[in-house]
Amino acid sequence: MDNPPVNALSVAGWYDLADQIRTLGHNPDVHVVVLRAEGRGFNAGVDIKEMQATEGFGALIGANRGCYAAFAAVYECEVPVISAVHGHCLGGGIGIIGNSDIIVASTDAYFGLPEVDRGALGAATHLARLVPQHKMRAMVYTAATITAEELYRYGSLHQVVERSELRDAAMAIATSITTKSPTIIRAAKESINGIDPVDVKRSYRFEQGFTFELNLSGVSDEARDAFVAKEDAKFTK
Repeated sequence: MDNPPVNALSVAGWYDLADQIRTLGHNPDVHVVVLRAEGRGFNAGVDIKEMQATEGFGALIGANRGCYAAFAAVYECEVPVISAVHGHCLGGGIGIIGNSDIIVASTDAYFGLPEVDRGALGAATHLARLVPQHKMRAMVYTAATITAEELYRYGSLHQVVERSELRDAAMAIATSITTKSPTIIRAAKESINGIDPVDVKRSYRFEQGFTFELNLSGVSDEARDAFVAKEDAKFTK
């Protein structure tokens, strides 16, 4: 991902990410996918400025469906997906890495869901795959972030390295996977998804319904307008 300044993806960007991951997974010559980013951080979620500059609910619906498509593409990719995370990993970034197979991060990485401050809900499904239940709840309610070292202690990160070593660390894991039988690895990915105790697509879709409900109430626009104006929201609801 390379979308300055913070790798917040537009509606088209989320769909493009989904298409690229699915295309790679369908390619029999691809053994593993490494997903990383340029710039200040891994991913800052949806482009709120795009949403606020669009009349009606078109951008909201597009962002909801685009994120759903991208997260599903990572989860259903026919080969393992390794996420290499640096800097911020927020909102939609949590959806990406929560559905990844392996996560490596740099020491400067931090993770969180600022959704309640932006008038939205979503990706608690994916955060719950990274931290224990009550930690997830506290992070959602407070919009607090967690460091790479903290996440590593929960066993969610495979490795934490210096920023300069991140790409090489991810590629080393990928190279190890490529030494295995591609037929067996693809079967392993499908079988592991098949025993997953949580239907991540269905639970995430459930969360998205509340985002749309909040938008209909008007409270979401208050939150997003304040974000664009770089002010604290003064909620009336």
